[in-house]
Amino acid sequence: MSSATSFTSRAELLAKFERKECLQWDVIVVGGGITGAGVLREAARRGYKVLLLEQQDFAWGTSSRSSKMIHGGLRYLASGDFRLTRHSLQERERILSEAPGLAERMGYYYVLRKGKFPGRWAMTLVLSIYDRMAGIKDHRFVNRDALSKVFPGLRAEQLQGACYYTDAVTDDSRLVLRVLQEAMVDGACALNYTKVSKLVFDGEQVSGVRVEADDLHSSLELRAPVVINATGAWADRLRGELGWQKRVRPLRGSHLVLPRHCCPVDHVLALQHPEDGRAVFVFPWEGTTVVGTTDLDHSEDLDQEARITELEVAYLLNIVNSQFPDREVSRADIVSTWSGVRPVIGADKAVDASKERRDHAVWSDNGLITVSGGKLTTFRLIALDALQAAQHLLPEAAKSVDDRVFGASSDESAVQQIDRTGLLSARYGANASYLSKNAQKSDLENIASSRFSLAECRWAIEHESVRHLDDLMLRRTRLGQVLPAGGEAILAELKAMFVAVLGWDDERWQQEVARYTSIWQRYYSLPTEDNACS
Repeated sequence: MSSATSFTSRAELLAKFERKECLQWDVIVVGGGITGAGVLREAARRGYKVLLLEQQDFAWGTSSRSSKMIHGGLRYLASGDFRLTRHSLQERERILSEAPGLAERMGYYYVLRKGKFPGRWAMTLVLSIYDRMAGIKDHRFVNRDALSKVFPGLRAEQLQGACYYTDAVTDDSRLVLRVLQEAMVDGACALNYTKVSKLVFDGEQVSGVRVEADDLHSSLELRAPVVINATGAWADRLRGELGWQKRVRPLRGSHLVLPRHCCPVDHVLALQHPEDGRAVFVFPWEGTTVVGTTDLDHSEDLDQEARITELEVAYLLNIVNSQFPDREVSRADIVSTWSGVRPVIGADKAVDASKERRDHAVWSDNGLITVSGGKLTTFRLIALDALQAAQHLLPEAAKSVDDRVFGASSDESAVQQIDRTGLLSARYGANASYLSKNAQKSDLENIASSRFSLAECRWAIEHESVRHLDDLMLRRTRLGQVLPAGGEAILAELKAMFVAVLGWDDERWQQEVARYTSIWQRYYSLPTEDNACS
C-alpha cells in the first residue's frame, strides 16, 4: 500500500449521491458491526462495487459491547455442537496468526471445586477434544497451590485446582475498524450515521434502499441487485418489510470494569456463579479487570443503547466477592460498565437464554439476504455464507482471492521501533507506520493507565470517520471505559484536536461534551434513579 488508507470521505460520497452519481452498486450492506464489516471485506476483494451503510456509528451495537473473547466456546462443545466449536477454533487460530496483538492468546483457568460438576476428568476430556479441533495442545491440570499463586486471594474452600487452556481476548470495536480498513484498501465504501429507512422494490424484488442522513438535503434511493441485511439484533426490522415473522431473540450481556489494583489478574479466571451455575469470567482487558457476563432477555428499545441493571451489578459483584472474599469489591470501585445485545436465533423464551444455540442463520428473500446470529469469532465464515446466498444475483467475481482477512503492516520494523508492544500494528495494520511516523514521540505514550495514546486519537479524528466525541471515547479508543469518570480529565487536551481537524467551535464542543457525558452516565456507568431500567 503506497499511502495511508482513510475511511470513506463522507462529504465526497454524499456529494456524488446528490449529483445522482454512484447510485448503482453491486452489493449494499446494511449494518456496520463485525458481520457487516466481514461481508464488506469479502465482497470488496472479489471485485464487487460494494457500499456499507450504518445508521449509528461503526460497531455501535453488539460489536463494541461483546465479551471481547475470540474463542471456540467450551459450552458449545459440552452441549454437542461440534461443528460450531470446530469452526470457531479454526477461525480463532486464523485471527491470532493474521492479526497478532489484535487478538491476544491468553491463559484461561477453569476453577474446580469439590462436589461441583464438571470435575477434573470430565473437563480434561472436553479440553483434549477442544485442543485437537484447534490443532494445538495447551490444556493441563493446575493444582490448588499453583492456582493460588496465579490468583492470590482466591477462596480456598473446597478448592481442588483448575483446568488450564487457552483462548483469546480482543478489542471488538478495533477488530471491526480493522476489517473495515482492509475492505477499503480493496475499494469498498462505508458510511456511518446514514440510515436505511426502507427497502426499494421493483415489483416483488428488492432492488435497493432508501437512505437518510442529517447532512443529506433529502432522502435518496441507492440501487443494487443484492441488499445484505447484517443488522444483527435489528435484523427482523428490515426483513419484516417482506412480511416475515420475528426470528431473532435479543439477549443482554452486561459487564463491570474494575481498576486493575482492585482485582489484579493477568489471566482469565473462569468461574461458576454460586447463584445459578452460569460461567462467568474475570479477565484483564486494556489495563483493567473485567467481570462478565450476564445472559438475559432484552426487552428494551433496541434503538437505545443497552444498559446494566442493579440486579446485574449485584450478580457480578457477587461472583467477585465470593471468589476473592478479602477484596471486598463494591459499587464504589467500579470504573464503568457496558451492556451488549446478542442476536440469537430462536424466539422461544421458554428456552433458558444461556442454553440458546449461537449458530448464525441466513435467509434469502427476493434480493434481500438477511444474516444474523453467530459469534464474533466466526465473522469471516458468516460473511462467506451471506455472499454465497447472494451468488445467484451477482455477476461473476472480478478478482480471484486468497482467504486472508488482514494484510500486514507496510513497514513493521519502523513501527516496532516506536511501538514495542505491537499494539499500533495490531489496531491499524498498514496504517500503523504512517501513524507513528507522523506523531510526536510524546504523543505515542499511553494516556494515564490506558493503552491508548494521543497520537491514536488524532489519527482516528483525521482518518476514521469520527463524527461525535463518543465515537472517539467509546469505539475508536476505549478511554471512556477504562479511565475514571469516562475520561473527563483528558477532554481539554482532545478539544484542540477536534478544533484543528474538524473545525468545531466552542458551541459545538460544548454540545459534544454534553452529548458524550449523557451517554456515558446513562449507558456506561452505574444505574441510578434517573437511568434505572427493569
